[in-house]
Amino acid sequence: MSTREQIIETTSHLLEQQGYYATGLNQIVQESGAPKGSLYYYFPQGKEELTAEAIDRSAREFTRIIETELARYDDPAETIYQFMQGLAEHAQASDCRGGAPIATVALETAGHSERLTAACQAAYGRYQSAFAARFVASGFSEERAAQLATLIVAAIEGGMILSRTQRSAAPLQTIAGDLRDIVSFSYKR
Repeated sequence: MSTREQIIETTSHLLEQQGYYATGLNQIVQESGAPKGSLYYYFPQGKEELTAEAIDRSAREFTRIIETELARYDDPAETIYQFMQGLAEHAQASDCRGGAPIATVALETAGHSERLTAACQAAYGRYQSAFAARFVASGFSEERAAQLATLIVAAIEGGMILSRTQRSAAPLQTIAGDLRDIVSFSYKR
């Protein structure tokens, strides 16, 4: 992995764990093992530029996971249920300390940074597009697919925040069943 990629990966991890304002450039340099000059060489516009890159990286990675997991089942309701159960398992395995890296930055920087707001909007747009494409492929109208995708992304982010706060995967597990019911009802209409 290149030095630039190591810096971005470390930043992504730190943003997920502790948020934007608690993540300092010195900590990024220390934990990535990169020379301090590398940070400024690769990201001359500083922390905001680096954070936007980290958001983009996280979004691309999570979108790839979404697309891979959604392709595993034919039934869209079962697909969403299994996907959400997988998120719950991941949350439980991390002692509910991980997840929602975009939400962490979005909540902290909304209204303060146009660049980071745009990066978060693009990330959520990718997630919604991945879910919507799966629903359209299953026969949903584009309008209904977009509505369900919005609901699912909001449920994921809210569920991750609740799971982290409660230190329990139970919110994600509850959401999994409810989303399965909603998608199933929409699918049969």
